[in-house]
Amino acid sequence: MKHLIICILCLVGINIFAQNSAGKSDDMARITLATFVPQQIDKMPDAARSILANKLSQIATQSGMGGAASRERFIITANVNIISKDLTPTAPPLTALVLEVTLYIGDGIDGTKFASTSISVKGVGENETKAYISALKGISPNNTNIQTFVNEGKLKIVEYYNSKCDFFIKEAQTIASQNKFDEAIFKLTAVPEICKECYDKCMDAVSPIFQKQIDRDCNLKLSEANNYWGASQTLEGASQAAELLSTIEPSASCFGEVKALSNKIATRVKELDTREWNYTLKEQTQKSERIKAYRDIGVAYGNGQPKSVTYNVRGWW
Repeated sequence: MKHLIICILCLVGINIFAQNSAGKSDDMARITLATFVPQQIDKMPDAARSILANKLSQIATQSGMGGAASRERFIITANVNIISKDLTPTAPPLTALVLEVTLYIGDGIDGTKFASTSISVKGVGENETKAYISALKGISPNNTNIQTFVNEGKLKIVEYYNSKCDFFIKEAQTIASQNKFDEAIFKLTAVPEICKECYDKCMDAVSPIFQKQIDRDCNLKLSEANNYWGASQTLEGASQAAELLSTIEPSASCFGEVKALSNKIATRVKELDTREWNYTLKEQTQKSERIKAYRDIGVAYGNGQPKSVTYNVRGWW
């Protein structure tokens, strides 16, 4: 209960901050939602789909939860039903629609619905499509019901991370045991900072995985650099070896051997061309820089995944 209260307070603070500077907030620190407009919404004109998508995006962004159009785990989506359709007693007659728009936030991957709310909007137009568009334009992100719905969704997502945190860590460790280090780091760094309990656990868990990754990377690159240098102890061979050595993390277990080889190459280069060694090795990083390195790996892995996801909203309406 103590941790839950802390997370609620965090959410309130972040919501206020996000409304003032959503564009400046750290993407890794906040929960983000993808906007998703299902194809199966009954009788929705194609021209109205982009209007609904824009409205969902506005709701997410104004709450500090704006994310990519796709690829996020958590989504904000909607279903729309026509409550009434009438012709106005005007010349010429216009189409008047009353729509019930039900909004949902949930896990679009495993299909778990977290929060929902319904609002009624009206629209008038020269035809049904224009009336539909007019009605959807009336959805306001400032609507009290919508704001309450979004805050409920945020809280449920935080609860999701807290309740499944140990599972995330175990899953990542299993993936790392298969030498899929980037994927494992991606899963652990996907937890937003606003839920400190799970975030801290994941940062502790990612450190040994990152260490295994840089140790493996060091051994591979050192072996390749030795091969380059052993095959050709020339300026060209030195440059090829140096390009590899200069990318090795200084915290890697074989970094002592990296320095020894680098010094050997530097001595030989000076003998060959009386020039100073131009390549420098990486320097030891601070904790904050290591965390950034974790995130960079996670972001790079995520960017390499499919650009769109098939979301599961079965049973949501």
